[in-house]
Amino acid sequence: MLDLFSQPVPEPRGEPARGRSASAPGRRAPAGADPGVTYTPSLLNSIVRELLESACPPVWVSGEVTGWKRHSSGHCYFALRDAGAQVRCVMWRADAQRLPTDPEEGMEVRVLGAVTLYEKRGEYQLVVRELEGSGRGGLYRLAFERLHARLTAEGLLAPERKRPLPAFPRAVGVITSASGAALHDILHVIERRAPWTRVVFCAARVQGEGAAADVARAIGLFARARSAAGVDVLIVGRGGGSKDDLWAFNDELLARAIAASPVPVISAVGHETDVTIADLIADYRAPTPSAAAEAAVPDVRALERRLVDARGRLERAMRRRASRGRDEVARAGAALEETMLEQVRVRRERLAHAAAQLQALSPLSALRRGYAVPLSPAGQVLRRASDFTPGAPFGLRVVDGTVPCRVEERGGGAGGKDG
Repeated sequence: MLDLFSQPVPEPRGEPARGRSASAPGRRAPAGADPGVTYTPSLLNSIVRELLESACPPVWVSGEVTGWKRHSSGHCYFALRDAGAQVRCVMWRADAQRLPTDPEEGMEVRVLGAVTLYEKRGEYQLVVRELEGSGRGGLYRLAFERLHARLTAEGLLAPERKRPLPAFPRAVGVITSASGAALHDILHVIERRAPWTRVVFCAARVQGEGAAADVARAIGLFARARSAAGVDVLIVGRGGGSKDDLWAFNDELLARAIAASPVPVISAVGHETDVTIADLIADYRAPTPSAAAEAAVPDVRALERRLVDARGRLERAMRRRASRGRDEVARAGAALEETMLEQVRVRRERLAHAAAQLQALSPLSALRRGYAVPLSPAGQVLRRASDFTPGAPFGLRVVDGTVPCRVEERGGGAGGKDG
């Protein structure tokens, strides 16, 4: 136990306060107390604070959080308790803003703090510099779960929101540290797989205070300059690291920037086991920056193999098509010939029928039966006796030719002589 008075008591500042002294009538001064000196509460608290701060170095204290309040100033006030006691705690804004989230009521934590006295109220308290949660990942796990729940409720983590990556991007945007190995790995892979692809780089802090805001700012720059940059896909990430190193990629501001990006985003945070919020909200998750580059661009060697395969398939398809074409032409030719033959047969039959009808109506049929037809030199049929002029020639058409004739005289009626 700390003996607060084991050291010499500092001399009081200024004149002793007026009022009842330690040696007032009816009171007996404690042993060792100077009856001629009286302390004010302010002076006493100041002395006690100096004694506490000088005698007690920073210590780790574990207990349950109770009464946590974050003031508008950013300072946090709470108490740590166990089964037998509690101690008041304060965490100033500069330290509190490093917390991933506020602890829950009753949460087991471990804090590093310095003992002091709040002089105005005479209250002993612990000024906390660091606060760690215990169990199930502590505050980091709690912050992750809280943000995950909010984003899920808004539908931002739904699988149907994820957009497909372009097969042949014209340009790839890269957001990472300018000094990290991630940038080198990404450039190396893109140069090897798709050397024609343009890379547009925007440097950003990927670790520590302000890193999430810096990456979100870079995403916003690409969004605003989308047409000018011509970027079809974004790679956002960094190499591996501890949970603290990677925590920027669990930030809500960054998560919403990824969700709002008009360009598909590949999360390339270099870790295998832990999943960040950026991984979940991005359109594609890659375990490493190199894997992200492989997902972003096609492989020229694979393209060459696909072209060779496509050419072979095309040649085989053309041969099959030509063979089918020849078969179709042959079948069509055979069918056309059979249609044409049928049409010739039908038309021949029609022609024979018409010829028979014509034959039946032809004057030659009467001539075959012994009749003859007189014709003038002009070929006109001479039907009446008046058509014959004495001395005039005419022809007599019989079945096998024409017999030349001449009128000797024109008789009257049917018994007239016609030569």
